[in-house]
Amino acid sequence: MISSLKKTFVAAGICLFSLPLKAQQKQPVDYADPLLGTSESRWMLNPGATMPFGMVQLSPDNQEGVWKSGYEYSLNNVGGFSHIHSWTMAGLSVMPTVGVLNVRRGPADGPTTGWTTGYRSRVYKETEKASPGYYTVKLMNGNITTELTSTTRAGYFRFTFPEEEDAHILFNLDIPFENTAQILDAKFKQVSDTEIEGYSKQRSDWNEYTVHFVIRFNKPVKGFGGWVNNKITKDVKDIAGKGQVGAFADFRTAKGEVIQMQTAISLVSVDQARLNLTTEMNPFKWDFDAVHNNARNVWNNLLSKIKVESRDEINKKKFYTNLYRSYVARTTWSDVNGKYVDPNEVVRQVDPKSPILGSDAFWNTFWNLNQLWTLVNPDVASNWSKSFLEIYKSGGWLPKGPAGIEYSGIMEASHEISLIVSSYQKGIRDFDAQLAFKAMLHQQTTPGVTTPEGGFAGNKFYESYLKLGYVPNEEGQVSNTLEYAYDDWCVSQLAKALGKNKEYKTFIKRADNYKNVWDPQVKYIRMKNRDGSWVKDWSPYCCTSFNGSGYLEGNAWQYSFFNPHDVQGILNLMGRDEFNNRLNEGFEKSAKYSFNADGDLYDLVPINHGNQPNMQAAWLFNYSGKPWLTQKWTREIMDKYYGSTPYRGWLDDEDEGQMGAWFVMAAMGLFETDGGASVKPFYEIGSPLFDKVTITLDPKYYKGGSFTIEAQYTSNENRYVQSAILNGKPLNKPWFYHEDLVKGGKLVLVMGPKPNMQWGSKITDAPPSMSAVK
Repeated sequence: MISSLKKTFVAAGICLFSLPLKAQQKQPVDYADPLLGTSESRWMLNPGATMPFGMVQLSPDNQEGVWKSGYEYSLNNVGGFSHIHSWTMAGLSVMPTVGVLNVRRGPADGPTTGWTTGYRSRVYKETEKASPGYYTVKLMNGNITTELTSTTRAGYFRFTFPEEEDAHILFNLDIPFENTAQILDAKFKQVSDTEIEGYSKQRSDWNEYTVHFVIRFNKPVKGFGGWVNNKITKDVKDIAGKGQVGAFADFRTAKGEVIQMQTAISLVSVDQARLNLTTEMNPFKWDFDAVHNNARNVWNNLLSKIKVESRDEINKKKFYTNLYRSYVARTTWSDVNGKYVDPNEVVRQVDPKSPILGSDAFWNTFWNLNQLWTLVNPDVASNWSKSFLEIYKSGGWLPKGPAGIEYSGIMEASHEISLIVSSYQKGIRDFDAQLAFKAMLHQQTTPGVTTPEGGFAGNKFYESYLKLGYVPNEEGQVSNTLEYAYDDWCVSQLAKALGKNKEYKTFIKRADNYKNVWDPQVKYIRMKNRDGSWVKDWSPYCCTSFNGSGYLEGNAWQYSFFNPHDVQGILNLMGRDEFNNRLNEGFEKSAKYSFNADGDLYDLVPINHGNQPNMQAAWLFNYSGKPWLTQKWTREIMDKYYGSTPYRGWLDDEDEGQMGAWFVMAAMGLFETDGGASVKPFYEIGSPLFDKVTITLDPKYYKGGSFTIEAQYTSNENRYVQSAILNGKPLNKPWFYHEDLVKGGKLVLVMGPKPNMQWGSKITDAPPSMSAVK
């Protein structure tokens, strides 16, 4: 025993001796800040505790049911900590209180102590801390320290009560958020002195779903009750009803006592929620710190797949926070054993290793998330592809935004196709490619339909598109024509890769449909009537549309550059000089507004990085013979649009990782304008932020080990590429093939303060495109 203690002491001494050095070595997880950009953010962007694609996303909520609701950093209060922060979905809010029972939440702008204002509490802002997988804050009401952490499907709360008090933990199912749901049917049941179970059947504008839950405590509940609308009931075992429904668990706390609570949810059943809880939490017992450390390690392992080296701590914070956001907003909806509820409300079973995933639409994710996932986390791209195909098998259509595993019909086109095709082209082929092609063929040859649950599957206005080759102004947005043509091109590329020559010819021809809405007189994409005439009441900056005719969340100026698969085709139509001058003038004009069209003022801000339609714009100069402008403007966007504080992270909607993934790719100096869906994918080169970036390649899919990008002499001033060497050989063009990256190796860029207008500027240096140079 003495010998053992001596060895322990010596080992401890070594650890203590080396601690100062280790303390200076921050891990990637230490740079990721969940509080960044949480002012003016949306429901899905919050500072809460969650895992990658977590079903449970525990986070404070402090707003009413308004646009950009959920958590607002500038509001110094909390109205509850809820479990679900997925697009159009919420569930099970929790709030610790002391003193007289009060079940009214109270207004967001007036929290104080007292019955009239509700249980909402102000917070000590200086106590608020957040890191991936962890959140804490001290509430002024009762001085209760609340800590949150989680596994994928289960949550863990630790409440510290400083005084001897009558304490209550409230559970509210009526949660105000962007799509506040109607509670159709709900129930709480106390099943033992430490456990509560229940469900809440909810309907929002977009979907209907049932959240089942199980709650357990580390000490017996003293009393249990609840409320339905304005009626409070105490000392019962069951609470059931509709509308405003909630429950409370009462405790008598000692001074400094800690009450711990574990929870889990499921869309399938209460039994499944309990299985999620026992499977994911039981290994940790009642060790909050162990769960927190597990979450931290999972996040650090994921973020460490990209290692950046630089003395610029702010850029490292921006990089790893944006990387974190790329995995945090979208949601796992299958349970730990693989059970899930399909679009027809049928419980189905999948391999637990291939989860069913849900989110907002994949509208233009080919310019951000697709590129990141297929490069850095091919397993994620594989899981999404398998999830799409599973929903196709059960529902008959590929989903564009499977919110709660239902067809939402949100946004336009079917850009999930691009992710599946890109995955296949890059060698991520552990899904059924023939089934994928069958699903795409159905999606791109059959007009969309209203689904039995009231959603929409497939493409809108598609009968006219198939007949005319464009979407006529009388029916819908002209911009749909461009998006459908891109998806047609993606299908053509998969057909070519699979040796389906007949289908390849059909869809590569349809990929040219963007030309049907190009007006050669004005040199813009223009709204067109069914009879073939151009809409007369029109200008390049008019007709932004969210429904009806026009341009979806954009205008003609922006959509005239929207042609992911055939930039050369637009160059041929517009002319190289007009293309370069118009695009550069748009950047010069937009830089004054940090590339964000606040209030949709697209005439002032044509380059609106805050929305998807022209997130590729800065990269187009690689195609037009001026790659130094790509280098300039990608740096300007990274500097001006992206921030590093809670009040300034993203100037508009971060959109479930899309803005984050764009920053990560741009900061590495890589991009794919065509979304990586070509038979032979390639990367375009920009202006890396960091001295050195090392990407660890997944050995299951890529055999190269790692790929390094060195940007010698890079700085804010030295943003222009002077020369390049790829794997020991000179590279004189602003792009290279994906296969050269995943073999492993190194890209070395020498950076300087002035453009090298000779590098990559020849017409023959441009990246591949569908059309030839004219």
